[in-house]
Amino acid sequence: MGKVAVVTGSAGGLGRGIAERLIKDGFQVVIHDINESLLNSTLEELKGNGAEIIGVVGDVSKQEDQINLVKEAVEAFGHIDVFVNNAGIDAVTPFLEIEEKELNRLFNINVNGTVFGTQAAAKQFIAQGTKGKVINACSIAGHESYEMLGTYSATKHAVRSFTHVAAKELAKHQITVNAYCPGIAKTKMWDRIDAEMVRHSNGTLQPGEPFANFTAGIALQRYQTPEDVANLVSFLASDDSDYITGQTILTDGGLVYR
Repeated sequence: MGKVAVVTGSAGGLGRGIAERLIKDGFQVVIHDINESLLNSTLEELKGNGAEIIGVVGDVSKQEDQINLVKEAVEAFGHIDVFVNNAGIDAVTPFLEIEEKELNRLFNINVNGTVFGTQAAAKQFIAQGTKGKVINACSIAGHESYEMLGTYSATKHAVRSFTHVAAKELAKHQITVNAYCPGIAKTKMWDRIDAEMVRHSNGTLQPGEPFANFTAGIALQRYQTPEDVANLVSFLASDDSDYITGQTILTDGGLVYR
């Protein structure tokens, strides 16, 4: 019986990189995204490469969608072994300008989504009577709070806390809960962050400068790739990580030290 992994927010970006690596590792994979058109194109491309894969459209901030995601995965492949709470969004706003709408949107997706995904996966692992692995998307912003990224940093600190709590409570069921904490990657998310920081700078920053400023401090002297993140998730999804739980592991090339 093959292993099955579910990856939320995996139609593109780091999530797609994680899904592709797990496919390479031999997993049957359920990719998931709120963007149906992008999900379908990614699904067809990966199927064309021979992957055992299905796609499920859903909104991680809705508990019923997360329950349905696990249900669809089990209907397709019989069980699940790994659930990756990858989906997340950013916001770039000066602290005094943060509004209720921003707070609600980011916490609903980044935090509520992680909680609902973990709950749905854990209940399935318990029903199966098997061990299970939940892997959450944290961030360097879950270890360090950044100017202009206050709401995003707060959500990732919350993800880190829920990772610790879930690991403690679910250990008796042989369910491990860990998180990967990416640094700075050249993704569409960082393109947005760069553009917003330039917009808020009142002409003091040029396009590309915020990204360059952040990456300048990386000890290994290069920005992150999806493969760098996927390598860590691959390990956390493997049997080799069975004795690791409650950890939020930095994968940032040497930028934040905790």
